[in-house]
Amino acid sequence: MNTSRRAASASKPLALLLALAAGPAAAQSLVALYQSARSYDAVYQGARAQYDASVARAAQARAGVLPVVNLTAGASFTEQDVSAGNAAFTRGVSSRNVGINLIQPLYRPANWAAYEQGKRQEEIASAQLTLAEQDLVVRVSQAYFDVLASQDSLGLVRAQKAAVAEQLAFAKRNFEVGTSTITDAREAQARYDLVIAQEIAAENDLQVKKLVLDQLVGLAGSVPVPLAAPVVLPGLAPGDVGTWLAQAEAAHPAIVQAALAVEVATLEVRKAEAGHKPTIDAQLGYNVSTNPPGNSPSASTDKVRVAGASIGVVFNMPLYAGFATENRVRETLALEDQSRAALENARRSVSVSTRAAFLGLVSGASQVKALEAAEASSQVALDANRMGYRVGVRINIDVLNAQSQLYQTKRDLAQARYNVLLGDLRLRQANGSLTADALAALNATLATDGKPAVDSAAPVAHPR
Repeated sequence: MNTSRRAASASKPLALLLALAAGPAAAQSLVALYQSARSYDAVYQGARAQYDASVARAAQARAGVLPVVNLTAGASFTEQDVSAGNAAFTRGVSSRNVGINLIQPLYRPANWAAYEQGKRQEEIASAQLTLAEQDLVVRVSQAYFDVLASQDSLGLVRAQKAAVAEQLAFAKRNFEVGTSTITDAREAQARYDLVIAQEIAAENDLQVKKLVLDQLVGLAGSVPVPLAAPVVLPGLAPGDVGTWLAQAEAAHPAIVQAALAVEVATLEVRKAEAGHKPTIDAQLGYNVSTNPPGNSPSASTDKVRVAGASIGVVFNMPLYAGFATENRVRETLALEDQSRAALENARRSVSVSTRAAFLGLVSGASQVKALEAAEASSQVALDANRMGYRVGVRINIDVLNAQSQLYQTKRDLAQARYNVLLGDLRLRQANGSLTADALAALNATLATDGKPAVDSAAPVAHPR
């Protein structure tokens, strides 16, 4: 298993190089980029490695309640000077021993508490990995919609530039024929120069957002699929904040993790209290010795072989440890209180986050509706100002301001739509119910043909 994992890890750089060389063949959906990020994002890969390490660490506690088997072997050589009456001689005596011994804990309350802690810690590791997965879903979605929002902003700035250029040309023609002053042309020129600066900033922002997304998903030049036209945002279900709070209380990974931490702290108290209790172990062994010390004949080279099996029970009762056990119990009790306080804090934080996310999503949906109405009104206002300028009842700055208001409203509306889509994910993350399946609902809002919801790069046509 480890070999296959190393092979898979070693193949990732090669796959990335091929992807960088080839580039994406087509636009990628949100789900596709998320799957790519799961196998590439360093933060998530680190979380998975931490999970594997935590599971292995938790399993180590099981060894405390299982038997321990040791195989021992040894060999030695002793040179002896032997004196017997008038005779004296030197001889070498070799001895060898081999044995196998088993120790089975029968009563070790500290070991059993550690074993139970290990099972809780494995569940804690699972909750932490779930939080990391939820974080990855939100980070990928945030980067995805940041790119789309930046593309919309750039397209709208370019459309505004085309409209301002048209107004600038119109003001210059009117000045040449004497129907307007030079002020109109200079105002239009100033607004055109400002839009050029905004276009440069929007282009740079788009490049930065693309770099962030590429780094997250491990693809060069990733192309997110834009929203479908007309834009249909998913509704809020359920619409009652109480339901979201109940789900959070029952299954939020942060609350589950904090509750498990309380159980671990309680078991730690049991481990500390076990310092006052006895331990009982069963021992079983079989040992063979050749020429064991003290059994070799004094004047003979005959070998002595001793083999024996042993079985027994070892009882150990702690009597005095310098008050270390008592103080350890006090420490663990205080830490248990601390873990209970952390659990309560987790519940309160989740409740506040869930309520805030719910209110933010409701407010965002209302804001989208308001901005859609404002967009229509701004378009009507622009058309009216254009007509008024042509008949002489409006000045050029009125048209320019109306243009600016319209395109700013369009940018705000596009951003508000993305905020609603992200807000749904953040609400699910806040109450702990977010999974990768939630991305399927967002995928349904994307264009199936890869075309944007609004061709914001094209200039808006106005009646003359």
